[in-house]
Amino acid sequence: MNDSILKLIQQRESTRVPFDPRRPVGKKELRRIMEAARWTPTAHNMQNFEIVVVDDKKVLERIGEIESRISEEFLRENFQQLSFSKEELLKKKVGILGTNFPPSWRDPAKLDEVARESPPQRLSQTIRGSPTLLIVVYDSRKRAPASKGDVLGILSLGCLMENMWLMTESMGIGFQVMSVFSGDAVEKKVKRLLSIPEHMRIAYAVRLGYPLHGPAKYTRVRRDVEGVAHHNRYGARGLD
Repeated sequence: MNDSILKLIQQRESTRVPFDPRRPVGKKELRRIMEAARWTPTAHNMQNFEIVVVDDKKVLERIGEIESRISEEFLRENFQQLSFSKEELLKKKVGILGTNFPPSWRDPAKLDEVARESPPQRLSQTIRGSPTLLIVVYDSRKRAPASKGDVLGILSLGCLMENMWLMTESMGIGFQVMSVFSGDAVEKKVKRLLSIPEHMRIAYAVRLGYPLHGPAKYTRVRRDVEGVAHHNRYGARGLD
């Protein structure tokens, strides 16, 4: 059995460290990423996505100047996913470690104050030297047939993300999804800057590049098979 695909899936991670702005992602590598993207499985083969590849330094600088603000909604929903010790995280097997965030983000009594008083941040602080961005957009006028809320169309965009992510992992290129680009205020400015039509919505953006140093060390957790699989009926855990 060839376990190379499984190994690639297990190694895949979000590259949160700064990228080397002087080391571009080559056209050959970008074409391979786009080749993986175009073979994404999508509902009814709608292929309802476009990808704006941005590697012009001046355009990247202008995107980096756009400001965003953190929302109380994000802070409160993020708080629900936190564990407050490594032991708690290892026991829960889901979520993230609270020490990855500022202390004020870990106090539910202060979240509204944090959202209200935190100064806006430029996108350059999120992009962190990336020489290439991928802006993934979709046509808001369409949906997969009889798919309430276009859930199947949104799932297709997730399949697109995974195809590109695994390809970059195989080539040693860093990959990090940036959801801030789909926020209303940021999306409007990015769309205007990149001449994206009004009916096209930004699903997410991705920063690509080569890390300046090794990956940040953090505890990775996943549920085991018995915590995920139900055999023949819900509640019959595992596959035995």
